[in-house]
Amino acid sequence: MTEGVRLAKRLAEQLGCSRREAELYIEGGWVQVDGQVIEEPQHRVDGQTIKLDPEATLITQPPVTLLLHKPPGFEAGLGPATAVDPRAGPRSSHGSRSRGAPPALQLLTRDNHAADDRSGQRLLKRHFSHLEAPAPLPSEASGLVVYTQDARILRKLLEDADTMEQEVVVEVSGEVTPRALGLLSHGLSFNGRALPPIKVSINSQSPTQTRLRFALKGVRPGQIPSMLDSVGLKILAMKRLRIGRVSMGQLAPGQWRYLPTHERF
Repeated sequence: MTEGVRLAKRLAEQLGCSRREAELYIEGGWVQVDGQVIEEPQHRVDGQTIKLDPEATLITQPPVTLLLHKPPGFEAGLGPATAVDPRAGPRSSHGSRSRGAPPALQLLTRDNHAADDRSGQRLLKRHFSHLEAPAPLPSEASGLVVYTQDARILRKLLEDADTMEQEVVVEVSGEVTPRALGLLSHGLSFNGRALPPIKVSINSQSPTQTRLRFALKGVRPGQIPSMLDSVGLKILAMKRLRIGRVSMGQLAPGQWRYLPTHERF
């Protein structure tokens, strides 16, 4: 039999507040038990010291959005991230099984939180649950992945996918001729449909490889590799830098930060 009482009950008695108010304080990360922040109202306590942060508020914190710099080899883009069954193994952003590609969701930990995050957001355990990734990124690619709890941001990224510009840098081998660059900008098709004009430019070039910058809207998984294959170019690396007006910034591979309130897609 479990000893002690629920933390919410003990805190309510200690503060002289309602049980629901005690739960909100705890879920908001404002309560310490023997110096350790506890966010679960059902946590059992006995004779431990319970303290409420002087800055504590009952105002419910809004849902958060996390921005991750995904390294290659991690899967991102399954839709409802919480729907992943760890026993089933990861799947690719095309919907098929992706062998050996762990979900990028597992990178969202306290240890991987960027030290220079300037959002001012207090990190809570519940920020890592009920996350959705509306803009998929292939396992072999790196760069910006958005995970959000916010229904408004989720809806915007899904509904505006065809009009919101993404910036992607691709390193390729092979000669990027003027004709190839022209076709990449306009003249190719994907999945049986002609592609609209796309901004494609040479970012840098060496005798062995070229870095191309794509600024395109309505991008679909597999589109850029198909385009490059059509003009005889082989992808060496691909990185997404920006979605709409939100960029990855200086995030190191594997690190994440909160989307601050002033940033808009």
